[in-house]
Amino acid sequence: MSDPLDDLLAEGRARLGAVPDPGREARILLAHAAGLPRESLHRLSDGTPPENLRDAYIGLLDRRAAGEPVSRILGRRDFWRHAFRITPDVLDPRPETETLVAEGLAAPFSRLLDLGTGSGCILLSLLAERPAATGLGTDASAAALDVARANARDLGLEDRAAFARADWFAGLDGTFDLIVSNPPYIAEAEMAGLAPEVVRHDPPGALSPGGDGLGAVRRIAAGAAARLAPGGRLLVEIGWRQGRAAADLLSGAGLDDVRILPDLDGRDRVVAARAPGTRQF
Repeated sequence: MSDPLDDLLAEGRARLGAVPDPGREARILLAHAAGLPRESLHRLSDGTPPENLRDAYIGLLDRRAAGEPVSRILGRRDFWRHAFRITPDVLDPRPETETLVAEGLAAPFSRLLDLGTGSGCILLSLLAERPAATGLGTDASAAALDVARANARDLGLEDRAAFARADWFAGLDGTFDLIVSNPPYIAEAEMAGLAPEVVRHDPPGALSPGGDGLGAVRRIAAGAAARLAPGGRLLVEIGWRQGRAAADLLSGAGLDDVRILPDLDGRDRVVAARAPGTRQF
């Protein structure tokens, strides 16, 4: 007698033959369809699979074979040390963005601002590592803020993470000792070269501001000095060809200690700067 688990996984591998790791993704999607942790899939070998499991599983396989990212199918993405809910209203977090989180944690902070927070993955990853800190996440999208609030509840951070609808710095008061942002930065001319699964499933407004891709960075640079505490830090994710131009924007805005930080592939990924003055906590 054949093993139901082996049969389902074999069918999954066959249907996902064009993806880079069909065996791994077949297991992920089967576990999701069955409502089981991946390490518990062996339970499907112990008897008759639940009714309609195969139909649900095939539906997920078909979505993946059509180019939908696994994270979109699952509705969550692992980032830094947590799993975050994602919906079509927010950007799917990328591993490269962890460069920004690591740099944020490289020095103390007590009051944090995340501009264009999306799922809240940057803000909440930072707050989870600093129990005494509080933070504000802003976004122009009310739907995105709903996702961020849900992630804050999931992580037990709702008492330290506030959220507000805002267009970059417009309407914000007070100062912060760390400001972070992963703004849209893909140049309009580069959009056609993006992977289809990115173009089809990430919100267009979270990918590109149009033009040379630096429009959001310009606005952040122009407003950062007024919202940074003395000696406070600014960290902005950028495109891998934008390092020098973005650094010039921050220097031109009167910020100090401007640096370009690479990701694990050695590409420009984050531009960092400080406000003039001495940090106070």
